[in-house]
Amino acid sequence: MLANPCCLHFQPCYSHTSEFSHFGTSKISLSSYFPRFHGSTKSKFSSLSLLRSKKSGKRLVTKALSESSVPDSVAASDGAPGSLRPFSVKIPVGDRHILVETGHIGRQASSAVTVTDGETIVYTTVCLADTPSEPSDFFPLSVNYQERFSAAGRTSGGFFKREGRARDHEVLICRLIDRPIRPTMLKGFYHETQILSWVLSYDGLHTPDCLAITAAGIAVALSEVPNSKAVAGVRIGLVGDKFIVNPTTKEMEDSELDLVLAGTDSAILMIEGYCNFLSEEMLLQAVEIGQNAVTAICKEVDSLVRERGKPKMLDAIRLPPPQLYKHVEEIAGNELEKVLQIRNKIPRRKALSSLEEKVITILTEEGYVSLDTTSGGLEPVPDLVEDEDEDDVVVDGEVDEGDVHIKPTTRKPIPTLFSEVDVKLVFKEVTSKFLRRRIVEGGRRSDGRTPVEIRPINSKCGLLPRAHGSTLFTRGETQSLAVVTLGDRQMAQRVDNLVDVDELKRFYLQYSFPPSCVGEAGRIGAPSRREIGHGMLAERALEPSLPSEDDFPYTIRVESTITESNGSSSMASVCGGSLALQDAGVPIKCPIAGIAMGLVLDTKEFGGDGTPLILSDITGSEDASGDMDFKLAGNEMGITAFQMDIKVGGITIPIMREALLQAKDGRKHILAEMLNSYPPPSKRLSPYAPLIHVMKVQPEKINLIIGTGGKRVKSIIEETGVEAIDTRDDGIVKITAKDLTSLEKSKAIISNLTMVPTIGDIYRNCEIKTIATYGVFVEIAPGREGLCHISELSSDWLAKAEDAFKVGDKIDVKLIEVNEKGQLRLSRRALLPDADQDSNSKENTNNPSRNKTAMQKGTDKGTSKKAGKENIEQTNVQKGGTAPMGGSLEDAAKLQKKFIRKGVTATKERPISKEQTESTSS
Repeated sequence: MLANPCCLHFQPCYSHTSEFSHFGTSKISLSSYFPRFHGSTKSKFSSLSLLRSKKSGKRLVTKALSESSVPDSVAASDGAPGSLRPFSVKIPVGDRHILVETGHIGRQASSAVTVTDGETIVYTTVCLADTPSEPSDFFPLSVNYQERFSAAGRTSGGFFKREGRARDHEVLICRLIDRPIRPTMLKGFYHETQILSWVLSYDGLHTPDCLAITAAGIAVALSEVPNSKAVAGVRIGLVGDKFIVNPTTKEMEDSELDLVLAGTDSAILMIEGYCNFLSEEMLLQAVEIGQNAVTAICKEVDSLVRERGKPKMLDAIRLPPPQLYKHVEEIAGNELEKVLQIRNKIPRRKALSSLEEKVITILTEEGYVSLDTTSGGLEPVPDLVEDEDEDDVVVDGEVDEGDVHIKPTTRKPIPTLFSEVDVKLVFKEVTSKFLRRRIVEGGRRSDGRTPVEIRPINSKCGLLPRAHGSTLFTRGETQSLAVVTLGDRQMAQRVDNLVDVDELKRFYLQYSFPPSCVGEAGRIGAPSRREIGHGMLAERALEPSLPSEDDFPYTIRVESTITESNGSSSMASVCGGSLALQDAGVPIKCPIAGIAMGLVLDTKEFGGDGTPLILSDITGSEDASGDMDFKLAGNEMGITAFQMDIKVGGITIPIMREALLQAKDGRKHILAEMLNSYPPPSKRLSPYAPLIHVMKVQPEKINLIIGTGGKRVKSIIEETGVEAIDTRDDGIVKITAKDLTSLEKSKAIISNLTMVPTIGDIYRNCEIKTIATYGVFVEIAPGREGLCHISELSSDWLAKAEDAFKVGDKIDVKLIEVNEKGQLRLSRRALLPDADQDSNSKENTNNPSRNKTAMQKGTDKGTSKKAGKENIEQTNVQKGGTAPMGGSLEDAAKLQKKFIRKGVTATKERPISKEQTESTSS
């Protein structure tokens, strides 16, 4: 461990005191910090003063550093004297503590922290560029998260053993870190900021994703990046009826809820997760518990920041001139009101773009002239002109011929010019302001809807004839083409993560957002982070409605291609995907619908009563100009997936409750519209979908199907023409085929391979596969052979099996023995007529009226009464009876072999030579 894990309070690891140490109860205020880097303007703070508390009774001590005499890097280090000294603190989270350490590693970064939970360690750094980039309408923040395989004591399963491009689940965690931190960044700060996070150790119990959110929030708070508040994140699980804060992976196996929540000490910034049809009230309880846990963490982080935080770069903030907002409103206000009433997205976007170009031209090239200036309110300016009219009457006295009269004229206004970047930023904010005002004051949105109204919905199923299932779902100007493909286990998506090397996903949804869906031309390549995030949200929303693998043994892939987009395309993917699953014949538990909710928080600014205004089924402009994007998916009874992003300081529980209830009504409306789909979903398996048969065999028989090196299973696939045969160690066998004929053929072969033979079974027309000196090997079923000993081939004596049989001959055999290794012993002689006579002798022995005749026949053949008794006992063994005289089956088998040898010589009928006669009599 990098620091003492038992310390419960802030403890410096060094015993000596710095000359900049704090005394008494003194605190460092962010307003007293000076920035490390400077932009075009010089900081108004020339030094950093650390003051002792007046209550301590000690004299005031001031330590100043001049910027002109000390380099910036040195000033930053000395300005925060303890920033390089190791510190550690334990913060309570749920029923345990997390350990936060700083100053140990990564000391050249703006801030670096390690956060430990159990034996899971996440290391996070924050760095920023020395010079600011060009102003833009977004904060220049980038987040990267990586899980090192060495953290779990293994390497990558791929060819390249070095970690490369971020995997999908790492991208999702990057989004979890970015979304709550971005709203806390102050506007006007354009230094590129980078958050890097690595998982250095993973114990398999404590998940690193929520730990990475908290580590990033602490690192940003300790750094020089100006932000409003500290951010922390937790996970909430529901096991039984109990909510658990940061549950372990074992606890999550039985959880009905997976909620990741991030926020500050006073508000919620982000939630995301999925559940099994959880009610709105239960979700609100989970959010409230998570918010309380986040508040407790943030308060501890604030104490750490006061003790260890670096000066914030407040003077690097560059905001547009305040008067520019008024100028833009004067130029474009009237036209903006008209443009925002255009209902269709493309015409409205083009009109806004044209209006923006007009405003930029006026304010950056022609120069702005205030309306107050042109109204005649300026002072007149004297104009020097020569008076040439000699007939003018001069009241005040005579004027000489050379005098000049002064006539007052109006002063010409001086135009004001602004930078293009500032004009664009201000125009965007003014547009957002006018849009919000129209919604609050007029009660109507850009497309004419009320706040709770849903856009028109239309859906068509079976659009693609060769696809297994397809649906075109349209809601307003948002459209999704959802396609379902069914396959076997080989089509499953392989996930390579820290612990489960061979984790397979039998259901996955892939979302794509081409630039054509918004009428633009752009680059096509690997999926973006937004596409990965939206696809995972839709996948989690649909997964609880799917049948179990035992009921539907298919791997399911859903593709959602957004063909039109004007808000809520991920929720359109949920609706379209649910209909496409039904069209593919997947027996889902219930249909699923999704809706996106918006928010206008401060309504007093636009003449409202101050109550937050919640919008149902928001469009793209309402998402960009609003304060919230809250996506919810589920059925009429409960929620399956959710995701919320906040663009302001956060929202409270009452606002979220109102949004959840309004979203429930919206989902009911959408589900009712989905039932009116025309054509409706077929709800049966497509003829082009593969056929899958699942059969259960004994686990020890699996090797018989696979064969040495997989040769047996490959030969079955080639012989029958099936697509795949998948076997599992528990005895489950899945056969995938395109047609029923090949499926039945492979099923019969596997059934014969794995059958359990019973002594006494008769197999007809079996082929001889191999001939040996001691007998022949007969294939009683495809891939299943048994030995027919040379003594069991014929009633006559055979010197060699080749004398009577050859490879490929067809014979009938009877199973007479199965040894402990599972090897089969067959007999052809048992099915010959002579064998039937032996069987009749058994029947006569059992019948008292025929005992005398049977024994007489035995005497005629030269056998004694004892031999006849052995014959009867052996017949019982062959019929599967018990061993004679209470003996074991092994004794019976030995007796069987003895009887076979005797029976062959006794029943032989052939001419006897003279030499043989003499030898016999001697």
